[in-house]
Amino acid sequence: MKDKIETLKNEINQVNLTDALSVESFRIKYLGSKGLIKSLFSELKNIPNEEKREVGKFINDLRDFAQNKWKEAKEKLEENSGSHHNIDLSRPEDAIEIGARHPLSIVRSEIIDIFSRIGFTVSEGPEIEDDWHNFSALNFPPEHPARDMQDTFFIEKGEKEMALRTHTSSVQVRVMEHSKPPIRTISPGRVYRNEAISARAHCFFHQVEGLYIDKDVSFADLKQTLLYFAKELFGEKTKIRLRPSYFPFTEPSAEVDVSCTICNSKGCNVCKYTGWLEILGCGMVDPNVLESSGIDSKTYSGFAFGMGIERIAQLKYKVNDLRLYSENDVRFLKQFTGGF
Repeated sequence: MKDKIETLKNEINQVNLTDALSVESFRIKYLGSKGLIKSLFSELKNIPNEEKREVGKFINDLRDFAQNKWKEAKEKLEENSGSHHNIDLSRPEDAIEIGARHPLSIVRSEIIDIFSRIGFTVSEGPEIEDDWHNFSALNFPPEHPARDMQDTFFIEKGEKEMALRTHTSSVQVRVMEHSKPPIRTISPGRVYRNEAISARAHCFFHQVEGLYIDKDVSFADLKQTLLYFAKELFGEKTKIRLRPSYFPFTEPSAEVDVSCTICNSKGCNVCKYTGWLEILGCGMVDPNVLESSGIDSKTYSGFAFGMGIERIAQLKYKVNDLRLYSENDVRFLKQFTGGF
């Protein structure tokens, strides 16, 4: 048995470990669970009892010898693999790719900046809302179609309904509940609608909604605010027009169009040859909305407006497919900073 151990030691000593493959083969052959050294331990049962201790020590020494040889070879390979001797240190470094701001973030920041110049603050709220803040406080009757499953992502039905917010008007309700007039705020954020995804619609998008409440606020104040916004965003020559519309939380209500900046109001396929582009909805806050939030509608009045950031970005960058904004295609995103 001792001669066998000595022979195996000489064999191990003569093995040349030069690469990863030979190192791993060495480990499997001599140190593996079915290796030669492991088999020597299984043969101890055939050794006379008076020799077992001495032979066992020889086998342990052989195992330690093999392990040390294997570890040294492995460490040397790892050291060589991390070597930079073959790298030309005089070469210039690789250029670092510069990240890009998302087009929706760019437009969102620009909208916030415009309204901040005339005293509007930014308010934020949860994306998961209860029925009161998302619907009831905004004068949505129980039978309103927006409450239907085809429009809203309900999370919990029953006594206390919870849903992904369908607009950031819910943030305005929270502001009115916890603030006293005068209130002048905008609420940017992501909203959700249960719609089929296409080039013109998505199940989530982004809005900026504004709210101004004070004494003697009129529709003329609303019009002048939106005209200022349109000129700041699209240029000094921009015009706006208001068309009568309907929203549960404003009365009277209107849709706002801006003069087409692409064709200078002459008519093109983008504005459908009308010279106008719809950008937002607005109106005077319904007295019921004020009262439900604890604000005296006989003392205070106000206006509200809301716009889709994707819509503004579409007009600004002429991007006609909403899906591009959420696909994270670097080829699309890098266009908004002049390239990486």
